[in-house]
Amino acid sequence: MVTGERYEIRVKGRLGSEWSAWFDGLTVTNRPGGETVLSGLVVDQAALHGILSKIRDLGLPLLSVRCGKQLQEEEEQEGRPADSTGFRTCGKGVK
Repeated sequence: MVTGERYEIRVKGRLGSEWSAWFDGLTVTNRPGGETVLSGLVVDQAALHGILSKIRDLGLPLLSVRCGKQLQEEEEQEGRPADSTGFRTCGKGVK
């Protein structure tokens, strides 16, 4: 069983779906305004730092990083369906 936390990382710039494998299997979604969202499970802080390093190496400006409970609460406020997977609050007890 893969454990980790759900993250949503927004960057300025466009990436195609073929970048998903390079970003550890995160889903790549293009948004209006020339933004890309990388989303999915990140297994630990080392993996997160690796992903952020790749974003830096590509020269993509980082716009935001959301995770766990924070992400779920914001989705509920925006009227999107709540995630029922029980992700922990970012940074607490990641194994």
